[in-house]
Amino acid sequence: MILPDLSQRRLQSELMDDPALDPRRHHGALRALETINALSWSAGRIWKEVLRLSRTRDQPIRVLDLACGGGDIVHALQRRAASAGLSVEIHGCDRSRVALDFARARKTQRGPAIEFFELDLLDSPLPDDYDLLCCSLFFHHLRREDLVDLLTRMSRAAPAVFAQDLLRTSVGHVLARVALHVFSTSDVARVDGMRSVEGAFTLTEIAEIAETAGLRGVDIQRCWPQRFSMSWRRDG
Repeated sequence: MILPDLSQRRLQSELMDDPALDPRRHHGALRALETINALSWSAGRIWKEVLRLSRTRDQPIRVLDLACGGGDIVHALQRRAASAGLSVEIHGCDRSRVALDFARARKTQRGPAIEFFELDLLDSPLPDDYDLLCCSLFFHHLRREDLVDLLTRMSRAAPAVFAQDLLRTSVGHVLARVALHVFSTSDVARVDGMRSVEGAFTLTEIAEIAETAGLRGVDIQRCWPQRFSMSWRRDG
């Protein structure tokens, strides 16, 4: 296996970002992402943030998953809330209508209705009536200046922010290739997975971006598998 040069970030267009992509291939890629998210414990890390907030705020906690894709994380959070008997309103937004239709078609658990709505995060104001804004596997799609702007707006729109994404490492590149060939048959996911790692940030880079965005006191951690998590709360 020949590894690319990962010393510098290489931002590339991904197949799922093409509005002309066949919906069936898009759906296959969304199912692959669901599997990868489950293996990476993506919903579990967000759920820990929800539990922390629930101890300091009146219920129900309102959570918005930005760039939610096929909605697997939103639905996983609702299942956890139902099992815990915790009243949480969990919504998702994305700019892709194909992804949103896929998310809405999934069977939902009992509890507050899940709302999925269309929103382009780079061109539209963020809602300011949520307790927690979270985001998974989206930062690597963005130019550095766009990510600084998004993080700045997230911290102004909500009292708590949580994000997680890939790290640009050789180990991460190998793990992504192996996982997508073992656990998925999606050609789209296999191509996009490699491009995603090559477009991801390092821990040093993401820390500098968070500082530039003004997220004082942000907690950035390396986590499984070759990812980082970012947790921030507004003072007071």
